Amino acid sequence: MLAAAVASGRPLVPVFVLDAQAEALGAAAKWRLGLGLARFAESLAALGQRLILRRGDALAVLQGLVAETGAAGVMWQRMYDPQAVARDTAVKAALKAKGLVAESFSGALLVEPGQVATGQGGYYKVYTPFWKAVAARGFADPVPAVTAMRGPKVWPVSDDLDDWRMGAAMRRGAAVCLPHQRVGEAAALARLDAFIDSAVDTYKAARDFPGQVGATSGLSENLAWGEIGPRTIWAAGQRALHQGDAGAEHFCKELVWREFAYHLMHHAPHILTRAWRTEWDGFAWRGDSPEAETWRRGMTGEPFVDAAMREMYVTGKMHNRARMIVASYLTKHLMTDWRIGQAWFAECLTDWDEASNAMGWQWVAGCGPDAAPYFRVFNPAGQAEKFDSDGAYRRRWIAEISPRPGAEALSYFDAVPKSWKLAASKPYPAAMINLAEGREKALAAYAARATSGGQTDTAERA
Repeated sequence: MLAAAVASGRPLVPVFVLDAQAEALGAAAKWRLGLGLARFAESLAALGQRLILRRGDALAVLQGLVAETGAAGVMWQRMYDPQAVARDTAVKAALKAKGLVAESFSGALLVEPGQVATGQGGYYKVYTPFWKAVAARGFADPVPAVTAMRGPKVWPVSDDLDDWRMGAAMRRGAAVCLPHQRVGEAAALARLDAFIDSAVDTYKAARDFPGQVGATSGLSENLAWGEIGPRTIWAAGQRALHQGDAGAEHFCKELVWREFAYHLMHHAPHILTRAWRTEWDGFAWRGDSPEAETWRRGMTGEPFVDAAMREMYVTGKMHNRARMIVASYLTKHLMTDWRIGQAWFAECLTDWDEASNAMGWQWVAGCGPDAAPYFRVFNPAGQAEKFDSDGAYRRRWIAEISPRPGAEALSYFDAVPKSWKLAASKPYPAAMINLAEGREKALAAYAARATSGGQTDTAERA
């Protein structure tokens, strides 16, 4: 988008509008967005440019800026969630009605969600054929970064980013989380290069072991905020694949798993708010409860679950294997509505992605597309034995079970609200529930739903 704007030859005014949708972001996501804006402003300043910040209704703000600057039009990168689509459609129509250029560009995805269709013209509901269809397409190389751009003779007034207080809801957690963020395009590219050089070859084998630091790329944070494009990542993955790196194809598959989430959100936007499989609409999920609150606090007494939740509070992110474990524990062992977990992740993740978050939760709960079968209940203890056999991940994040807890484990107590009254000096809690009993209750409830007319899809994620 920026390259196309520069190619127009006209002076450019880079703008970010903090509208109601951005205002409603969860605490961690909104704070991380603020960090990204600050870094982007620094990058523009290095080119002799500015980032103009305005707050309010997107159309009203843009119309005001057009009047102030005499701009010929507006260009932006597309977003794909239903709210953004509705907003951008209205903005485009209103601007064009005034004779202005109003153009949106792809860039957040490898392929537009509506451009991949089955042989019958429908949309893909299972990942593996979607992957094959996307992988068979050719993708142009990423557009080179803009190195020069022309600004206006007179700049419009900008809000001060500090006045927006983007991190207010993070409170003391911001200071704990900040060292774990890698903000901006330069950091994202360095992250990608380091991963390709040192870890992509072993990615498929090592990616499920959360104790292996550096086994995954960590790029979800940068992808979520547009600091790196998927075509850049795809191109690097394809180069590694052609060089014979064993894990490169699986790395590319994970990138396309994200594309699948957007494909589904585009064609079935209800995936964000209710069960994708309509036969699950009447399932008797538990609502919020003291047990769900214990899960949120990372105090269930199941070390793998609690380690994952604490990792999220300290870093703003959570290992993918761990996400499946905590989601399964909440939705199956505790029989709690997946939307309660979805909402908590939206509040706490700095790499929050609406489409991926919804699909991931529904995949684990069993009510989503290409879902884990209802009888698959992850046992946290068994998963820990398999994927954290030396206990490194659990000790890294749970101070109470380590004889010499590290700074990361201890910083959990600095990140969480004081009102929780938690301290490393207190004993680690006993297990909240019996895992075997919880599993049997879940299986009974799920089987009852299945035999009453619902589907039992045994498809699993590729």
